[in-house]
Amino acid sequence: MTWELDPTNVGTGLPLEGIRVLDLSRVLAGPLCAMIAGDLGADVIKVEGPEGDPVRSLAPPRLGDEATYYLAVNRHRRNVVADLRDPVDFERVGELVEFADAVVENFLPSQARSLGLDRLRARNPGCVWVSVTSASEGGPLAGRPSFDALAQARSGLMGITGEADGDPTKCGAPIADVVTGLYAAVGLLSGLFARASGRSGGHVEAPLLESAMTALVNQAQGYLSTGVNPERRGNDHPSIAPYGPLATSDGSLLLAVGTDAQYARLVATLDNQALSSRAQWATNAGRVAGRSDLRDALEVILVEQSTAFWIDVFERAGVPCAPILDVAGAFAQEQITTGDFVGTMSSPAGETRAMRLPLRLDGVRPGIRRGPRAFGEDTDELFAR
Repeated sequence: MTWELDPTNVGTGLPLEGIRVLDLSRVLAGPLCAMIAGDLGADVIKVEGPEGDPVRSLAPPRLGDEATYYLAVNRHRRNVVADLRDPVDFERVGELVEFADAVVENFLPSQARSLGLDRLRARNPGCVWVSVTSASEGGPLAGRPSFDALAQARSGLMGITGEADGDPTKCGAPIADVVTGLYAAVGLLSGLFARASGRSGGHVEAPLLESAMTALVNQAQGYLSTGVNPERRGNDHPSIAPYGPLATSDGSLLLAVGTDAQYARLVATLDNQALSSRAQWATNAGRVAGRSDLRDALEVILVEQSTAFWIDVFERAGVPCAPILDVAGAFAQEQITTGDFVGTMSSPAGETRAMRLPLRLDGVRPGIRRGPRAFGEDTDELFAR
C-alpha cells in the first residue's frame, strides 16, 4: 500500500501541503483538529469503524441522509472503513500509520489497549501522535468517557453561566469540544514543527477537562489568586460595567463600555442629567459597584428609541455596542454576506453552504477544496493499492 496525495491537495500552496494526517478520531474535538490540518493543506484520511462515527447519527438537522453535525467537522479528508479488531484491517491501518506525519485519535485508555494502539504507534515512532482524552493521563478521570456537556459541567463553565438566581446553564454551542480541538490542532502543528527541526514529533495529549477549564480565563485566575469563588451573573461581566444587554423600545442591544474614556463618550452622547450627575460612575470600579442602578438609569433612556437607532448613535460616537443576533441574523449581517467566510462545499447529499477556515494567510482565506465524504467512500481505492 502507498499513500499518494489526493489531487485536491496538490499545488495548493497551503502551509501543510504534503503533510499526511491519519484521523482515527470520532465525534467533534478530534475531527475538528484533523479538519483544521486539512483546511491548511494537509492530506487527511479518516478511518471509521464498521459502526461509523457516532456523530453521523446526531440529528436532526440533516441534509438528505447526512447529519449536519457530521458535515460540520469532516471536510478535507478521504474516508475508509476499517475494523481495528480485524487483523487484516489492523494491518491496513498500520501501513497508513507508517506513511503518516501525524495521527489523531480519541480512544479511551481501555479501548486503546484493547485495540493495540501501541503497536500502531510503534510502526512510526517519529510521527506526531495526538490523543484527545477525557482528562490528563494518570488522573482518576482519565479512563472515564466524557463528552462536551460533561466537560462543561466539571470544568466550572456551567457553574458561572446562567442567571444569578437560576440554574447553571451550558453554552449553546459545544465550547469544551471546540476549545479542546483547537488545543489539539496547536499540539499537532507544534509536533510538526519539532519534526521539521529534526526532533521527534512526540505524543501530544489534549485533555477535554483541562482544555475546557482554560476557557475560564479571567474567572479562573480571579479564583486562583484570591480564593473568591465566581458567581453566576447572567449577562453581566464580573469586572466591567456597563457590559451586557440593555432593553430598547423594540428589543435589546449589547453595550460593552470597557474603559472610562468610552463611558465618558457614552454620557456625552446621551446628555442625560441622571448619568452626568453620578460622579462615582466616572470610574469602572464605581460602575461595577453600582451596576444595578446604572443599568436602570441607562434603560430609562434606551427604551425611548429602537435598537437600530441607538446602534447608529453609539457607533458614530465611538461607543462599543452590537445587536444581539440569532444564528440566522449572524449570517445575514453585512460583514458576513459581503465577505468570503461562508463558502460552498460538496457533500454526499449535494452542495451546501459552510463556514470556511477563519484564518487568512497573507490576506487570503483558504477555500474548501473538498467536502465530507460518504461512509467508506474511499475504502476500495485506498486499500486496493
